[in-house]
Amino acid sequence: MQLVLRAIERVSGVSGHVTAWLVAPLILATVYDVAARYLFSAPTTWAYEIGYMMMGAHALLGMAYTLREGGHVRIDAFSQKFSQGTKAVIDLVGYVVFVLPCLLWMTWSLWGYWSNSFTTNEMSGQSAWNPPIWPFKLVFFVAFVLLVLQIFAEVIKAILYLRGQRERYEGDGAAEAHSMLGAAALLMFPALL
Repeated sequence: MQLVLRAIERVSGVSGHVTAWLVAPLILATVYDVAARYLFSAPTTWAYEIGYMMMGAHALLGMAYTLREGGHVRIDAFSQKFSQGTKAVIDLVGYVVFVLPCLLWMTWSLWGYWSNSFTTNEMSGQSAWNPPIWPFKLVFFVAFVLLVLQIFAEVIKAILYLRGQRERYEGDGAAEAHSMLGAAALLMFPALL
């Protein structure tokens, strides 16, 4: 289980670092479009589409990394007083009973969403550029696959802790707050790498 955990965490880490760099083309496209529009009165036909696709991809592909780093919002009003073992049980039940079934269903549905778009060569319809939309829809599917894998990693962490094979369950608020700042900084400022 440790080997699987390390492999999944590595995939989530690499995807998070790669995803952080999606901000660069977003910034370049925006700066170019603003300059072209206001300095040369020649707005682009593609900057809007690049902007929402890069921002969407950045948010979607960053989900697994953010979960790995403990950066998703948690409501700790009650759980901050729980022991690490109780937190592990709550997370385990929550992931297995609620989150995983929902995410597996969504991932399966997103495959069809992408597949239909690919086979019909669906276009975006959002601008005069009108690029094929299937690459962006593929990002949806890949992002949810990565998130499902990271959920499996979180389940493994909880099981290992409950079995006594992990010294600490990484679900406590202090670790999450610290990790959340690191994850946010990495996703917003990739130059910090």
